[in-house]
Parts: sequence; structure tokens; C-alpha cells
Amino acid sequence: MDQSLSGGRGHVSVLSCFPPSVGRDVAAAVVKPLRASLGNPETHSLLRTDREVKWTMEVLCYGLTLPLDGDTVKLCVDIYTDWLMALVSVRDSIPPPISREPNPYAQKILRHLYSLFLPRSDQMSPVYLSLCQQVLCAVRTLARESAVMSRDTWETLLHFLLRINHAMLAPPTAAAGGVSNLSMAVLLEVWLLSCSQCFPSRSLWQMCRQMLSSWRHQPAVVEHWNRAVAALTSRLLLLTFGSSFPPFKVADEDAALIPADMEDDRVPQTWFRFLHMFSNPVDLGRPLVAGSAPPTQEEVLRGGDSQLPIIFFRAMRGVSKLVDAFLGVTVDDREPTELLLNTGLTARIHFRDRLPSLGVAVTRSPFRDRLPSYSVSRPRSGSAPPTPVNILSMPSAPPPTTSPPPHNRRLKPANVSKATSKPPTTSPSSPHCKSSYPTPPSPPPLSYCLRPSPSPLRCNVDSLLHLFGCWLFDAALINKDSAGHCDVTVMSERWAGGRAEACGTLCRIFTCKKTAEDILPVYLSRFYLVLLQGLQVCEGACPPVLASILLNSTCLFCCDLRGVNLLLPTFTSALESVLLDRDLLRFKSFVSVVDLRRPSILILASMLPLPLQFGSVQSEGLLNRWSGGNDVSSFLSLKPRLISVLVGALQTESDTHNTQVILAAMLNLVQDSALGQGVGQSQQETESQCGGVRRPRWTSGTSGNRQTRGTSTIQLDSAGVLWVQFVRLLTQRLTAQWRNDSAVCLSALEVLGGLAKVEVRVEESERRRAVSSVCSYIVFQCSRPPQLHSRELHSIIVAAFHCLNVWLTHHPAMFDHQDCLLEVLEIVELGISGSKSRLGQEVRCKEEKELNPASLRVREAAEATLNCVMQVSGALPFVGDLLNEDALIGRSASSGGSVKKFRYFVVDSSVILAILEQPPGPEQASCPSLTALIRGPSGRHTWTLQLHLEPREGRTQAQQTLIPERRGVAQEDSGIRCGVKHKLFPENMDRVPSVKADLSIPALNRIVPDGVQQQLERLRAVLKRQQQVKHPPQVSGHLVVMTTCRPPPPVTNFQTARLFLSHLGLLTPETLKDPGTSGVPTQLVSLDSSVPGFSADLRRLDQLPSRNCDSAFVFYMRAGQRTAAEILKNVESRCSVSSHFLDFLSSLGRPMEVGPQQGGGTSSRSPEFPAVVGDSGGGVFNGEKFVLTFTDALTELTFIVPSSSSSSSSSQAADWLKSPEEAGSKTESPSRLRSHVELSQDSAPQSTSSPADNLKSFPSVSSSFVSESRLLIVWVERFEDAESFLACDLLPEKTTDTATGAPNVHLIFIHPLRTGLYRIRFHENATSKFGLVVPLVNGSVVSKRSLAFLVRETVINCCHRRRLESDSAPLPHVRRKHLISDIILRYRHCHSAPSFYSALFHDL
Repeated sequence: MDQSLSGGRGHVSVLSCFPPSVGRDVAAAVVKPLRASLGNPETHSLLRTDREVKWTMEVLCYGLTLPLDGDTVKLCVDIYTDWLMALVSVRDSIPPPISREPNPYAQKILRHLYSLFLPRSDQMSPVYLSLCQQVLCAVRTLARESAVMSRDTWETLLHFLLRINHAMLAPPTAAAGGVSNLSMAVLLEVWLLSCSQCFPSRSLWQMCRQMLSSWRHQPAVVEHWNRAVAALTSRLLLLTFGSSFPPFKVADEDAALIPADMEDDRVPQTWFRFLHMFSNPVDLGRPLVAGSAPPTQEEVLRGGDSQLPIIFFRAMRGVSKLVDAFLGVTVDDREPTELLLNTGLTARIHFRDRLPSLGVAVTRSPFRDRLPSYSVSRPRSGSAPPTPVNILSMPSAPPPTTSPPPHNRRLKPANVSKATSKPPTTSPSSPHCKSSYPTPPSPPPLSYCLRPSPSPLRCNVDSLLHLFGCWLFDAALINKDSAGHCDVTVMSERWAGGRAEACGTLCRIFTCKKTAEDILPVYLSRFYLVLLQGLQVCEGACPPVLASILLNSTCLFCCDLRGVNLLLPTFTSALESVLLDRDLLRFKSFVSVVDLRRPSILILASMLPLPLQFGSVQSEGLLNRWSGGNDVSSFLSLKPRLISVLVGALQTESDTHNTQVILAAMLNLVQDSALGQGVGQSQQETESQCGGVRRPRWTSGTSGNRQTRGTSTIQLDSAGVLWVQFVRLLTQRLTAQWRNDSAVCLSALEVLGGLAKVEVRVEESERRRAVSSVCSYIVFQCSRPPQLHSRELHSIIVAAFHCLNVWLTHHPAMFDHQDCLLEVLEIVELGISGSKSRLGQEVRCKEEKELNPASLRVREAAEATLNCVMQVSGALPFVGDLLNEDALIGRSASSGGSVKKFRYFVVDSSVILAILEQPPGPEQASCPSLTALIRGPSGRHTWTLQLHLEPREGRTQAQQTLIPERRGVAQEDSGIRCGVKHKLFPENMDRVPSVKADLSIPALNRIVPDGVQQQLERLRAVLKRQQQVKHPPQVSGHLVVMTTCRPPPPVTNFQTARLFLSHLGLLTPETLKDPGTSGVPTQLVSLDSSVPGFSADLRRLDQLPSRNCDSAFVFYMRAGQRTAAEILKNVESRCSVSSHFLDFLSSLGRPMEVGPQQGGGTSSRSPEFPAVVGDSGGGVFNGEKFVLTFTDALTELTFIVPSSSSSSSSSQAADWLKSPEEAGSKTESPSRLRSHVELSQDSAPQSTSSPADNLKSFPSVSSSFVSESRLLIVWVERFEDAESFLACDLLPEKTTDTATGAPNVHLIFIHPLRTGLYRIRFHENATSKFGLVVPLVNGSVVSKRSLAFLVRETVINCCHRRRLESDSAPLPHVRRKHLISDIILRYRHCHSAPSFYSALFHDL
């Protein structure tokens, strides 16, 4: 280093040899006339020769060293700053020698001006500050505007700035207050100008770096260094990556520091030298090496009130911003820097803005804020957390010493203020672990901003670590020196802010690893060492570091880092210390509790599939060393701890968003456990048959085999136990803590519905208990005061009814219990009428009740539940709804004659009966039989009925109908004939004597008149002839034989429609009586099928679905693809897609053939998936011939795999996702799906809607779906390609250019990992009122076993939420009911009751 700079002395004037009074008088006498000529433009300079100028400059040099009590110093500064402008422009006030050769004189002036900045007693006076600012402004103007400066002048100028900054910034305390800030700013700005016009020499760069290392204890140095490096980085990224790379936004004043005319090849050189100008920030806290810094810095390091920790934090914060810039993360620093210096306040920084690319939107439910607590409120922050339930109910590993025991929780201290409370000296993780350092002041708050996804064009991890790795690793391990000994000074929490920033930056770098990118093992090992030390929860624990690691490691376990699973025990202990502690007093001073728990929950969710994925794979060495002595010999040994953490997190969580993520993780865990348990049992059976198979083993060293525990954990940790405990926990909190939170309740109901579909073996009482809890929840919500009823509340009630339908359809055996059936019917009555008939001991008849439902939507949802009960309870197999009139008659739909064969009636204005009186076959022709098509709100059903007088079991096959058998001919001599004379009175009647009383009744001939007497005579004659006829006739003395009467021939023509309606009790005067209400038809109405349009309206009714029909589109995106044409072409060949993708398609649904039905029949066999897919990559399911469908009792999902062969242009591909209104189609669909399943075995209501319309255009594909949600499932080979997926090419033109901004568009990205798991990225509608859609959330990790199930559940829930939020999405049965009403009004047969009866006796 130059001796003049290190010595601190400037140019010495000759006047210093004289007494002080002489020099002062001379200086005062010389500067006054010179200053007077400066302000007058008409005067010229008094100095004309070179000798005069040099002598005067000696005087001015001495005048700059005088005290500030006079104006001599100010006049000297005015003269020198004016003469310096000779390099900018020529003035008359400037001496001619200076104007002719300005560079040598400017260099000398700069050396003289250094004397002004030497330490003096009055350097804090306002006059001195203004003079320094005047000189610095003149120097900056000179550098900006001068065009004639030589290299020597530039170097002199830089030397001058280095010297004055060294004079002011090298001491332990900053001199001249704000001047030091300005001098540092001018130094860096002028240095950047020099790099553009006259690049500094190597010696100057080295000198600047050495001197800057001795100024780092000043806050102004790191502040301006950060600004300059950030501005250079912004310019460098634009040159290196181009305009497509996300710009690094800096302030306008910072961007102006970089000259616009700086050559492109100088920008990287300048940036690299500026980056290393500050040297390693960790040197601020390291013990000094001899000769590495001036002696004055030792005082700085020993100072108790030093700002070194804050400077260290600022430096690492600056490095962190540079790393974000290279990752392509646009970060706007919205908090002023001054806030970071306030270490005395416990400023709370919202870490939700720092979560990297999770797509997490923090929403607050307005519905919850309007609801009262109803004596049920969330746990207070100061209350003790509940004890986590041991849901496994089995012996497990003892609790680790580093994790908090469930029963030992620290209560909030009494009378502790939030603003003044200090972290306790005892760690909450263990009562025996004491802090190794005293309680310091609060660390600087870690300010985090909104962090979008990293750019796909970002550089590799190794490249970033080559640049910043040394600093970041040293800062992250600052608590240990190179020798491994603890440094008490550095161990103070005052340095925790910078260390936490470094750890968080390292986590972001490694989690931004690209797919198939390799990282050097040395970097991985150092990174894992940083995590192992930073995640300690006992001795040496640092809460800011732990928080920073968790906040920036949300996707650490889902980015295919080699050896990352070694950290599972360490992360488990850290998550236990965070998620099982409700208060988190150690973290409240610098982070929001909610924001800290959020990434912790996401990390836990990504760890849950690992134990089942790796099973009994064992690890040794490093795991046991850092796990606190716990038994972590296999992955399965961690599963009980992870489940306990999950349950404890749900019990201690109070945030809506976090609770939804936990619920999603629960359903994922139960489904994976249920499927994995079946696979594990089959594998165990195979191993037992083969004599046992050696389990795989992986180690971190060369240690030998160890005796480990068996696999009894799999048997004890059954999915049924998890299912029961999770259902109990959800139903308990749904009816208690969560019932005032609409978003959480909706997610809980969706998860409960998903759990109902999980196939586990549990007691039936557990399912009935769940149904009872949902019913209780509906009762509570419907019983709210009227002022609290809103659309959000009714949406939750509708969702609860839908959840109830899911449970009833998947477990119909519950209806065998009368109590369960009665409770469900009471809830249906409550939803339809608004009240129950039975309230305690009071019972009201239904006809006495007034219909007052909570809302029309609630009533319709209750009606759907009633339809579900009627379809499920006691259901029998029936012929499916694909049979219509044409299929039964055997005619084509074009003929239109099949409708004339049917009689059409309407019952109760809701059910259309189509009765065919012809028997379905010749064998039924001899008995009354009919075929009925029943069209109602719940669908269309076909029944065949026959009338028999005997039960089905006792009927013989040869037996005819109710016609008696014919008897043989009677014989003449059969039996014995006995002559019997029949008498009207007893034989002894004549022997009884008469009395007077017998004469009281006169004889008939005495009282009858003559006319009657004649009639009696005729009657006697008739009786006499009758007696003669009764006597056997005789012919030639022989009796005439009379044959037995024979029955008439059997009747083959029955009025079966009349019999059927009569047996149903519909042919009564009451049913045909006009109710007298205008517009209300009678109970039984006949329809006139001869009116034109009747057949078309029936087809419209048949094409309305009876259940929710939703669709999704599946795409395959290979690595590096960008255009829609490339993406659509992948699925045409099996070679272009992964085999796992085809497995995923096969698990989504079954192949269904697209096309019109032939006679309404069904195929006898179902095509297998391999036979259908053939050599294609799934493109055969593009909707032309086949689609993939998944159906249950309530929902029909159709998955379409678009291909380039199915559409002539991308514009047609954009029509795939058009809604029915946009596509210009109505409710009907001209084509049908040909089912390949025997529908007679399915008693659930079927849908008649079609997922494909015709074979040429796709706009009609989605016209058959009611759902307006547009959902795309994209399989990406490279995860970072999800950012470049242009959904706008596959969406209608009116949508926005970004997928996330398109309305009603949901994107599910699936990325396969090397571990066999799948990483999920979910772009959902951010404007939803109910928060996240479960069970797949952004950042989820799922196994192959449960992938298809979770995708289907997410699709169903997305579409269901869309219908809840829409005003034009009625339930399927409501749409059918409205159309039935229209048919009744249009085709009603208006005739009298006699005409109605008469028509029943006439054949069609």
C-alpha cells in the first residue's frame, strides 16, 4: 500500500515552516481577492503565470488546514472547486496556466484537498460538513462531466477518494457523521465511472480491496457495496441470460450508478472485482490474523456495542439477494433498510412472503370473521397445547431426548409483555438442556419478500456455489473456527441473523436444483453438515438459524438430492420442536408463528411417503450420530414419530391455510398406508413361501451388519387404525373447533369424503359414527340465527350433504341399522322443510309443518341425499338406463314409431312413466306383464314386471298363468246316484196343530190385489216349468247324459297398464281430481305422445346427466418442449412417453368406446387397457374412439388425452376446454358412450352424458359436461418446464396469456422423482373463497400407489368447489326436474276422468 495513504499525511505547505499567525494572515490575505474574482463574470483571474499559480496553491494548501473559526477554509474550498472545473469547461475566473494544462494542476489540487479531511477537533460542525460535501460533489461532477481527464488524473482522483474514506472510515467510530456515507457513495460511483472510461489498474483494485477490508465495521460501507453490486448484477444478468431471463429489479438511483456507455466486456470484470472488494464477510467475526487488518480493528472487535453483527447480517443479506437474482427470482425489497437496524424491537417479519414458489395464497375467510364463537373458540396462544394422541395404540420407540415429550409443555409465563419478553434460557425441547451462552439482544429480523418460482434458465447449483459457496458455508458454520474450537464471541446470538441468512440462502440454492443435475459431493457434504448443525434442538441450538432453514427447505425432500434422506431423523426432531409447541416463544421475536409452521408442515408432508416407500431399508452411522441416540435403523422406525407430529400439528394449529395442508397430508397418508399395507402383506406371504428374502441395506460407511428389529411395525401400524383415529379426530374438531371456519370445514368435509372411499377393514360402528357426526354438523349449521345465514354458510351445508352422500353410497350396509337410517332421514327432512318433526318429546305431523328451508340450495342438496338413500337402501340389480324406447322395441331412433307403443303418465309432477304393455318375450305372453321406463330426477331406470298368484320360489317352470287346468270328460255311471227329494219345509210341519197366532199373517191370495194376483199366477207357471226342466229328460225311456262345463280359452290380451296403476293406488278419484290450484296438475297425468317434438324432448331428458359429470385433459411434456404441437405429438407413440405415464393412465379409469349405441345394448366384454393403447403413448384416448372414464354413484370423470392427430390445428385444440355456452351447444349430446360393463350389477344411478360429441371437432367434447372448470393434468419430465408450459395455446383466445391468470383453470403438474415418488405442483384459482383444494396441494409428494386416487379426488373437489361458487350450476336432479316440468306443461293430455278410464281399455 502506498505510504502516503497508510501514513495518513497529505501535502505539506511551505507556510507550515513559519509561525501559525504568519501562515494564517498570509492565507487570509491571498484568498479573499481570489474569491472575489470568482463570482464576477467580467473579471479575469489575477494569476497569469505558472509560478504565480504554484505559489498561490501553496498558500491555499496551508489554508485548508486552518481552524474553521474564520472563513479562510471556506474560501480555499471555493477556489479549488472552481479551478477543478477546468477539466469540464473553460472559465475566465480560472488562471490561464490551469486552463491550458488542467490535468497536472487537478492532480495537485486533489492532493491538497486531502488536508481538509484529516481529523480535527471541529469536524462535527455544520460548516465542516458542508465543506466536505462541497468537495465531494465537485469531485463527482468532475468524474461525470469531464472528457479530458488523463489516466494519471483518474488514478489520482481514485487515490484521493480512497485516502479521504480511509481517514473517515478506518477509525472505530465514523467521523463527520453523514459525510462518511456520502464519501463512500462518491467513491463507488466514481470508481464505476472510471471502469467505463479508464479501467483502474490492478494495483488500484488491490489497494481498494485492502482498504475496504479495514472499513467494513462501518454500516455505510456494506450498504453502498450492496447497492453497487446489485446494480452491476442487474446489468450482468441482462448481458449473460438475455431479456427472457427475469430482470433483477433495483432502485432507479442504484441503476444510474452503472454508466450507460460501459462496454459489455467490462461489465463481468467490474462485477467480479466489485463482488470481491468486500472480501469474505465472515472475517468480521473471526479472530484477527497478524497483519491482516490495521490495529484499530481490534478495538472494533472487542467493543461490546459494536455494529458488526448487523453489518454481517447486511452483507449476507446482500449476498442472498445476488443469489436470488442468479436463480431468476424477482425480489422486491419492500422494507426500508433502516428497519433492519432496529435490534432493540422484536419486529415481526411475515415469512409468508419468503416461501419459494409454493403458490400459497394466504386468505382470510370473511365468513369466519362474521361468526360468533358459540362458546367454542380456537386455542389461545398462551394456553398449553393439547397432548398429541398416540394414534397407533402400540408400543413404539421411546421418545427422543432431543424432541419435546408430549406431556411436558412450557406454559406461557405470566405477566410477560410481547414487546419486552426475552427468549428463555431453557430450551423448550428438553428441560435438561441449558443454553451455552447468555441471553443476548434480539437478532436482526430476517426480512423476506415475495418469492416467485426460479427461472428455468437459471444457472446450475455448482456455478452458484463456485461464486458464493465459500462465503455462505463459512457464514453458516460461523460458530466453529477452522480448528474446531468454539469461539465464545462469535457464538453470541448477535451473529445469528447473518448465519440464518446464509443457511437460508444455501437451502434455496440446493432446492433450486434442476432435474437430472449433478452436484459436487463436496458441496453436498458441506451442505448436509450445515443442516445437521443448524437443526439442533438442544445444545447449541440457534432459533433464527433453525427457523431460516425450515422456511427455505420446503421442497428439500422432493428435488432428488443425493443422500438427502440421511437428514430425516434430524428434520423429524426439528419439526417436533416446532409443530408440537403452540407458543413458540423462542421464535416470536423475529418470525410469525403461523409463517414458521407453514413450511414446517409442508416439509412434514413431503417426508410422510418416505417410510412406506423405502420400507425396511436400513441406514447406519451418520443417522444414529445426529439423532440423539434414537433408534433410526430403518425408515419404518420413523413413521410413528412422523404420524405423531402430524396429529400434534393438527391439534396445535390455528391457521386456516396450515390446517388445510395438514388435512391433505392426512388423506394422502391413509390412502398410501391402505394400499401399501396390502402390497406389504402380499410380499410377506411371498417371502414366507420362499423361505425369506434378505432386506436391502444401505450404509454411510463400511460398518458391518447390525441386528435390527423385525418388520412387526408394518403389522402394528395398520391402515385401519390410522383411518379410525383420523376420522375420529376430524369429526370431533369439525363439530367443535372448526365449525366457525368455512374454509377448514370445507376441506375437512372433502377429506372425510375421501376417507370414505379408502378401502380399509374397520368396524361398521366407526362409519356410522362418522355419518352421525356429519349429520350433527348439518344440524348445527342449519340452526344458526337468521342474521348469520349467508351464501358461504349454505355452501358449507351443501358440501356437508355431498359428503353424506359419499358415505351412504360407498357404505350402503349402514342402512341395515334403523337408527342410522332414521338419523339420515331426519337430516333430509331438516334440509327440505327447515325443521324436524321430532323435537325432543314433541312430535309434529309433516302436514302440520310449514316449509321453510334454510335456502333453495340447501333444499336441493337434501333432495339429492334423499334420492341417494332411495337408490342405495335395499337396492336390487336392474337393467341400466341405456335402454330406451327404441332399444325395447328394437327400432332405430330415426323411425320415431317406438314412442307410439308406450303409454306415458306423470306421477306427482316429477316422474314420467313409459309403460309398454307388450311382453318382452314369447314366454311371458300368457301372463300379465309390462316393461316400464321410469324417468325421474335421479335418472332413467328400466323395469320388467309380471303378475303371478304364487311366490317365485314355489312356482313350477311348466306352470301357466292364472288359467286353471282343463279337466277330463264326465262319465255317465261315475259314482253312485241317490234319489233325493228336496223340500222347502220339514216333514213334520203338517202334524203341528195350528193356533190363533198362525192366523195373524194372512195368506197371500187374501191381501194381494187382482193385478198382483195375475202376476203371481204367471210366476207359479214359471216355477212349474222350471221344476219340469230339472227332472232328467228321458228319450225312449233312457236318461240324456249332460257333459261338464269347460272354461273358455286363456286370455292373452290384458290391460296391464290399468292393472299396474291400480295396484299402485293411482286409479282413484282422488288422484284424478283437480287440486284447484292454478298451474298444479293432478297426481296422475297422461301425456300425449302424438304431439310433435315429444320424442326429441324425451331424448333431451335422457341426455341430462343424473350425476356430476366432470372432465380433465392429460398432457405429456418432454424435457425442453415449449410449443403445443410438440406436446400433443408425444402421446402418439409409446416410445415418446414414459412407461410410468401409461401406468398412470391405466389407473385413472377404464377405456370407454365413443360412438352411438347399436340398439341400446352393451358389449359383453370390456377391452383391456393394453389392447386399447397398443403402440400409442395414450393418444388413442383423444375422444375420437376412446376416452378414459371413472364412475361411481355420484360422479363421472372423463379423462381425455389430446393428440396432434385428433386436431388439425392448435386453434381447434383451444376449443377443447370451451364451456358448453362457448361451444354453442345445448344440453343434449348427439353421441353416447358404449359401456363395456354389465350395468345390471350396478344399482347406482347412471349418467347418460357423453364425453365426446362427434369424430371431427372437439368443441363438442366438453359440451356434454356440466362442469365449467377447466382442469389440465400435465406430466412433466423436467420439473422446471412447468414454468414454461404455455396453457394459453390450449385455452380459448379470450383467456389471458398466463395459465395462472386464466379464469377457472387448474393445472396439476406431475413430476416423477428418482425415488419412485411423484412431486406435485398445483396452480389453482387464487380467487377462491375457501382456500386450498385438497388433497393435492402445491409441493405434495405422493407415491405411485395413491397417485391416481389423489388426482381423481382433486379433480372432483375442484369441480365441486366451482359449482359451489357458481350461481348457474344447479344439481343434476334439479336440472332434470325442471325439464320434466316443461314436458308436463307442453304435452299434458287434458281430458275428463271418464275419458281417462276409457283410454286405459283401448289398445294402442
